[in-house]
Amino acid sequence: MTMRAVFFGTPEFAVPSLSALHEATRVIGVVCQPDRRSGRGMKLQASPVKVKATELGVPVYQPLRVKNGELESWLRQLQPDVAVVAAYGRILPAAVLAVPKHGCLNLHASILPSYRGAAPIQWALMQGQSETGISLMHMDEGMDTGAVYAVRPLAISPGMNAGKLTAALADVAADVVKHELLDAVAGRLIAVPQDHASATFAPPISRQDLCIDWGRSNVDILNQVRAFAPTPGAFTLAGERRLKILEAGLGSSGQQGPPGEVLKTGRLTSVEVACGNGTLELLRAGVEGRNMQAARDLINGRLIEVGQRLGSAVGRREQ
Repeated sequence: MTMRAVFFGTPEFAVPSLSALHEATRVIGVVCQPDRRSGRGMKLQASPVKVKATELGVPVYQPLRVKNGELESWLRQLQPDVAVVAAYGRILPAAVLAVPKHGCLNLHASILPSYRGAAPIQWALMQGQSETGISLMHMDEGMDTGAVYAVRPLAISPGMNAGKLTAALADVAADVVKHELLDAVAGRLIAVPQDHASATFAPPISRQDLCIDWGRSNVDILNQVRAFAPTPGAFTLAGERRLKILEAGLGSSGQQGPPGEVLKTGRLTSVEVACGNGTLELLRAGVEGRNMQAARDLINGRLIEVGQRLGSAVGRREQ
């Protein structure tokens, strides 16, 4: 008998997992967050998971709240064997977790117990990790605290930013659905409790996390740029305008200066900024109201100038 599954997810990251689940089971419903207004016209936009579910012909439910009993009632009517969660974006209450016959399984984008929380991909990059992965976890009432059925590691290459890493992890999560999910539900995989004493956390991203402190090392700032590219983007201030930096590298000119100073390097294609330790080479950036462009073009267009001090009044959150 084909397993009856419900899928919870919202962003593009979750789409490959939904497709894989649709191939492996009978998906009888999809839950995603309500449509959001975006774009210049602020029109309501369906999430990537809703779009995919509609293509697959699967009913979609978009509750405004998850704790008022309506989601629980909807699930009870469907009588699913299992629920699979991938970046849904809301914490499910115990009453909802208890409905599926075999519980709710989460595809979390870290090697648990590391980086529990809302932004594991960004924090792994911010803190310079060389490896992350997907954990298939049995959900309980805690924040990513449930026992883990399987872990699929993934190396983080130096050129990866959040966008590239998210796409790579999405494919890994889909592969976990194809090869480990049914074994976990059938009891052929044993869920191993996490070592809670070793847990680290990945809280939601704040504006302070996006703001560049040029007093830090060039390695730390490069990791920050990678963590928030292509969106929302790490930023600094160039005069009174916000400068968003989407691509950077470690500087090699040997120049020195006060943290945040735009340095003259003598290379026509290079813009370097002094950091607390070393320099950061800007490769692609843009000021508010303008398109992203090669950083050298910012100087040619007098949007930033050699000798200028970049900086911000917003401080870095202590970690």
